[in-house]
Amino acid sequence: MKAAVLNQDNGKFEIEEVDIDIPKRREVLVAVKASGLCHSDLHMSAGGYGVALPAVFGHELAGVVEAIGPDVREFQVGDHVVASLVQYCGHCKACLDGRTYQCARPEETHRAEAEGPRLSRNGQPLTAVFGTSAFAEYSLVHENQLAKVPKELPFAQACVLGCGCVTGAGAAINTANVKPGDTVAIIGVGGVGLNVISGARLAGAVRIIAIDTQPAKASLARRFGATDFIDASQADAVERVHALTVTGVDHAFEVIGLRSTSQQAIKMARLGGGAYLIGLHKAGATIEVDVLDDLIVRQVIVRGVYMGSSNIKHDIPMYAQLYLDGRFNLDDLISKEIHISQINEAYEELQTGAIARSVITSF
Repeated sequence: MKAAVLNQDNGKFEIEEVDIDIPKRREVLVAVKASGLCHSDLHMSAGGYGVALPAVFGHELAGVVEAIGPDVREFQVGDHVVASLVQYCGHCKACLDGRTYQCARPEETHRAEAEGPRLSRNGQPLTAVFGTSAFAEYSLVHENQLAKVPKELPFAQACVLGCGCVTGAGAAINTANVKPGDTVAIIGVGGVGLNVISGARLAGAVRIIAIDTQPAKASLARRFGATDFIDASQADAVERVHALTVTGVDHAFEVIGLRSTSQQAIKMARLGGGAYLIGLHKAGATIEVDVLDDLIVRQVIVRGVYMGSSNIKHDIPMYAQLYLDGRFNLDDLISKEIHISQINEAYEELQTGAIARSVITSF
């Protein structure tokens, strides 16, 4: 099959022919119909995260089940599915509590060494990153990483449910537990940030403040439910948030992955409010927190967010139905549909912050 292979830690993908195995045990072979270009893949492909190369990245995929392993219980050939990078065993304490995103044994979704690799090239193994390796014509995924979605759902819109949607909307709904009447601020109006706005709107927030350095994003943010927009290139974002809310917001979300904006989120939170760090920081990155003022006097909760604290088997079908009901905006997340050969150019464009998501829909 055709796949985008990363051979060096340089963020540049090469389109090559690779081999994919047949499904074993609880694996599902999915014909990939759409694969979203998430910023996380770009960060990790540029090095420093310990991914063994050569590798096939990609984790936002939607497609059709083509074949199933002998022990698969949940899916049948022809099902429409969305994959997620959340890998979980299903029987540890966290999984039994519904916290599959905190699974203690995610490696149980991997293959045993004796079973051979899922992907190979000229007889040599390729790393299937996140267990999804979605930048390819087919993906071989453990059934725990898949959720079934209605066949009426367009593939391009479906694929973003697997990461950008559950991470952003889930951060508001699951992690922060935004309630009707709450106020929120979102730093970074990219694909995930827009989904935080959607989640906050669904949860009933009355003031949703979108913050970005690109003023052109104001209209896009409002289409997702933002009530206010702050151009951080022209104003002190912390001061403006406090001017709009007097006390600061109930919940501040950082969706960029920078030290400066993470610290801004902490300062935007009200007394007893929360700062939620979603953006992927560089490996080893640190931030400064004023323990006395921020944590003890103002009692701000600072929490890292992984995949929106989502249970993908429940949350992905829920968002899919909300979209079909006209209550959840996925259409405006898709900036353009591309051929797999355009992946490097599309990622260069994504780095500028001018677009939300490019989606591979042809190979």
